[in-house]
Amino acid sequence: MGSYHVLTAKGSTALGGDKLTSCFSSSSGHGFLLSHQLFHRNVYSHKYRIQANAHNRKQVSTAHPTSDTLKTLQRTLSLDSALPPAPPLSSPQSDEGKRAGPSSAQVQDEVRTASGKSHLASNKPSAVFVLFRQVKRAVERTLSSFNLALAELAIIAALCALGTLIEQGQSKEFYLEKYAEDYAFGMFNGEWVLRLCLDHVYTAPYFLGLIACLAASLMACTSSRQLPLVKIARRWKFYNSGASVSKLPFHETLPRAQLADLGALLAADNYQVFVKGPALYAFKGLAGRFAPIGVHAALLLIMGGATYSAIGGYRGNVMVPQGLNFMIGEVMYPVGFLARPPDTFDTEVHVNRFSIETYPNGEVSQFRTDLSLFDLRGREVSRKEISVNKPLRYGGFTMYQTDWAISAFQVRVDGEGPYNLVAAPLQTGDNKLFGTFLPLGDTGLGEVKGISMLARDLQSVIVYDSSGAFVGVRRSGSGRPITVDGVSIIIDDVIGSTGLELKMDPGVPIVYAGFGALMLTTVISYLCHVQVWALQEGNSLLVGAKSNRNRSDFQEEFEKLLDFVPEIVKPENGTPPVVLTNSIGGLQNPDKSVG
Repeated sequence: MGSYHVLTAKGSTALGGDKLTSCFSSSSGHGFLLSHQLFHRNVYSHKYRIQANAHNRKQVSTAHPTSDTLKTLQRTLSLDSALPPAPPLSSPQSDEGKRAGPSSAQVQDEVRTASGKSHLASNKPSAVFVLFRQVKRAVERTLSSFNLALAELAIIAALCALGTLIEQGQSKEFYLEKYAEDYAFGMFNGEWVLRLCLDHVYTAPYFLGLIACLAASLMACTSSRQLPLVKIARRWKFYNSGASVSKLPFHETLPRAQLADLGALLAADNYQVFVKGPALYAFKGLAGRFAPIGVHAALLLIMGGATYSAIGGYRGNVMVPQGLNFMIGEVMYPVGFLARPPDTFDTEVHVNRFSIETYPNGEVSQFRTDLSLFDLRGREVSRKEISVNKPLRYGGFTMYQTDWAISAFQVRVDGEGPYNLVAAPLQTGDNKLFGTFLPLGDTGLGEVKGISMLARDLQSVIVYDSSGAFVGVRRSGSGRPITVDGVSIIIDDVIGSTGLELKMDPGVPIVYAGFGALMLTTVISYLCHVQVWALQEGNSLLVGAKSNRNRSDFQEEFEKLLDFVPEIVKPENGTPPVVLTNSIGGLQNPDKSVG
């Protein structure tokens, strides 16, 4: 709220009249500041400046009221040329009748003349500056378009859906093999997946460009629409006429009501109340006006964090047999120009154990990996058993359990061994199948004969002879031998491999912070910003209000509040006054009276 000051001076002034006894000036942003330096008697001010604001174009002077208004000035003007020349100094007795200053009309003409001269003398904006301002406004108006932002969101959502349907980050051969057939009448296949960068949608240039365009739209909307609304909401002024109050969406006249009573009720209802003379202004819920800006800022945080991860992160996939090790830095690769290798790349990961859990029907339900992490000195710095949706996090990177395989069959042949027979994938997908081959005799490469072993999990192994006939099934680790083509075989173990996906997303904390801010600002945005104006006119109180949302409920609640505003009824002579409420209920506390 601006402070109001009364400037007083004696002697003739350039604003007309004999005296400037009471001129209100406001230090707030809604009024104009009238600063002056007046000397005693007929000595005029050395320099007179007026700074006008577009929101208040009237000069207030209670000593010499006038219906004319000063023309609003866009900049501070020096009015030295507008002031009339000072008369020669003389004795007070001889110049008593010459102290009257110039009239108000003359001053206004002189102000307009000085304003015109000042504008002509000032430098006009250059053509480049005018063109830049026009282009800036056009770009801002285009970017802040709701339809453009909606189209950007729709395209981003469609690309995210494609990124979900199409596996990301796989090899070229994977896409050429999986999408070998033509789709959409021959217009889509593995080649088009690679050409359109659909194998890495979220880091594709067009996806990042759309994110940048959406961010620009949010910033343009914030600067051109939301910030001005907040500035308007923070500004407040008193209504000094009943017509202004009556134009509000909700207004009512309370007979025989007092402004102070309404102010006390509003303050008790958590309103911020301001009173100036017969006028009142109150508001609450201003945070609801700031919430859209917070929502936009939260969305920018989310997009910024996701973009930072896309151009500054690391990715990696590895299939590691049980019992072996790998270095983190050897399997991870940068995905953007902002990627910087951390110190944790020197960490060694050891696969202690890999296991698969199955349902009663034999289908895989879960696979788990027991991992140990060692630093360069060989010290174990972390150990955890991971599974699907339960990753390991260390030093900024995250390790996920994503896949599995069979790396080898450990067997003993005629009591000798054990031997590790390397397994090869025969069938991929959900119904995986792995197999190996144990050659028999030395018949040359042209006529290789031997025993085939197949497995779909780490528990059971199916055995076939050299002619391809089924021989039997053995469980790994059971110790039971099986004779095939005269050879005794014992299957000691089926060694599995764990499929790990490693990610380093430096923007994840920013994304989490953005989502937290988004949830908070979304809740705050439901707060109603309510403004109330009131004006005392005689014994009646004019009240008006408006709300930016939920107007029907607000009107009902506000009517209930107005019902509690006391109504002072002056009874007949000799009877104390009675306090009534402005509701239909009528008399309240009839046994009590106020003096």
